[in-house]
Amino acid sequence: MEFFRDLRNYAFVMLAVVATLVGIYSASKPNGIHLTDANILIQYTDGYARPPRTVDPRLIMGTWHHVQLPYAPHPKILPGQADDVSITPTQTTWYHFRLPAGAHPPPEAYLYIPRWKTDGEIAIYVDGALHYQSHANLQWNGSNQPLWIAFDDTAGGTPPRDIVVRLRHVRGIGGALSSLWVGSYAEVGPAYMVRNFFQAQLPYIGSAAFLASGIFALFVWFGRRRETLYLLFFTVTVATFVRTMHNYMGLDRLPISDAWFGWLTVNSIMWIVASVHLFLIRIHLHRQTLLTWTVAIITAFFAIATLPLMAGSQDATIVAPLMYPAMFVIGNLVCLNGLYWSWRARSLQGCALAAWGVLGALLGAYDWMLQNNFVNIENIFLSVYAQTAMTIAFCHVILSRYTVAVGEVERANIVLADRLAKREAELLASHQKRREIERRELIHQERQRLMQDMHDGLGSSLITALRVVEHGELDEAAIAELLKSCIDDLKLTIDSMEPVETDLLLLLGTLRFRLQPRLETTDIRLRWEVTEAPPLAWLDQRHSLHILRILQEAFANVIKHANASEVRVGTRVADGEVVIGIADNGRGFDPALARRGRGLHNQAHRAAAIGGRVNVRSGDAGTRFTLFLPIRQPSVLRDSMSEDDARKPA
Repeated sequence: MEFFRDLRNYAFVMLAVVATLVGIYSASKPNGIHLTDANILIQYTDGYARPPRTVDPRLIMGTWHHVQLPYAPHPKILPGQADDVSITPTQTTWYHFRLPAGAHPPPEAYLYIPRWKTDGEIAIYVDGALHYQSHANLQWNGSNQPLWIAFDDTAGGTPPRDIVVRLRHVRGIGGALSSLWVGSYAEVGPAYMVRNFFQAQLPYIGSAAFLASGIFALFVWFGRRRETLYLLFFTVTVATFVRTMHNYMGLDRLPISDAWFGWLTVNSIMWIVASVHLFLIRIHLHRQTLLTWTVAIITAFFAIATLPLMAGSQDATIVAPLMYPAMFVIGNLVCLNGLYWSWRARSLQGCALAAWGVLGALLGAYDWMLQNNFVNIENIFLSVYAQTAMTIAFCHVILSRYTVAVGEVERANIVLADRLAKREAELLASHQKRREIERRELIHQERQRLMQDMHDGLGSSLITALRVVEHGELDEAAIAELLKSCIDDLKLTIDSMEPVETDLLLLLGTLRFRLQPRLETTDIRLRWEVTEAPPLAWLDQRHSLHILRILQEAFANVIKHANASEVRVGTRVADGEVVIGIADNGRGFDPALARRGRGLHNQAHRAAAIGGRVNVRSGDAGTRFTLFLPIRQPSVLRDSMSEDDARKPA
């Protein structure tokens, strides 16, 4: 049902357009002085002699007789032959008009000739003097275009009274003249403009626009070589443009000879038929090998037989009346066949294209009758409008295919976007799940670290204090000192949980805040000589605790054993390392003996765990403890991180 509804709407639109155009053309009838009677004189000549400058109808050799216009004798199928084969046999036809008595042309008068037909030249004389002559090719001379000629409007001029039209054409063919109109611009101007538009300009505009769309289709085909429909569409546009050229060209001299121009415009009909046939096959998808080969053979035969390069070949313009009936039959066969199979395929596009092709062939038969003067020559050629409608049908097919392709791409993009959104949602859910697992693992690791640190640090200190108290081995002052050590250890663990964001100075500042009060209670002055230090990308809470314990142990040794009055803390950067130094002015010790204990061993072990190292120098002037920390992430940390990642669940 949708197919028939679209077909009905399409037919309604086309009928409305046709009715509008017919109404515009019918409403543009000329006014003024209408010349429908003339005297005619025919002379048989050879070749194309130039027209004389002046003419006196009484002096022209021959017999004048009266005719009614339009005058259009039926041409012969083939022209006559002259005695000298190198000279074209021609015929000169003179038309003599006298304005009716009492008819007075306006001061600014124009001569309007709706149609003139000659395979030669035209010359117009006003009151005996040459007023207009054609300067174009002989065969393709723009005779399809109406003539619009202004009369002399000089000072002291007299209104025209006598008009002579001279037509020289090939003998036996191509000679006809419509009635003439004389009037002002308002009387005959609109009729000329409308006729010129429908007869010459509209075919030019339509074929040019069609060719432009074909060039666009050609570039589309360059990117989509499998879509041969676009290439066929381009071929149709080129053939249609060539065929339509004779409707609007010829008033000026052509850049090529009459023979070549005729070969192009006449044979282009079969090129259009062949292209339409292949185009329709791509639409209804029903191959017909026999018909395809028949069209191809006839197209090639006509093109080769009339090719101007070959000696003895027939002029396509001259033998066109014989070629057109065969083209009419083949064109109707192709279009009716395409209409049948498109109807079976329920393709509105194919039906519209084939129907316009059939109509174009029928209108082509009418144009053949008009060309051969079987109908009133003041009518206009109609097949070009069927070609315009076919142009619209072709464009509709290509536009529909292009729109469908774009729609498929858009739908594919929507599907792809939906899949991408779903995939992103899945990845986001997976990422969140992984982040949650990592968070739980991190909490678990931090809990394990805190438990280990409290067990090794605060727990060990409390157990030691408990045993000592139970055995009564310490006095109250020693117990208080031991408890202070436990509290410091607890504070140190808490401080290590603070985020330091790779800032070593912040970590050292926290240590200073915790230890300075205790140093003051022991009368040890602290000299803080810490300077700027680069950020340590690897520094986190776990590594912070190692640094704090190493430095806490160093300060504890100063407080307990050094008997110092001053301790200095400083930092510097050397050889890609941050150097933290702690120096006191107390009594020294033997580092070799100290290494046997657990304190210095634990410090070295913790430093190695974070990729650093420690150095101790001691003497009579005091002790200097140095901690070296790498600026870049040490390999030991990268290895440990890799092991941690490997232990994480997927």
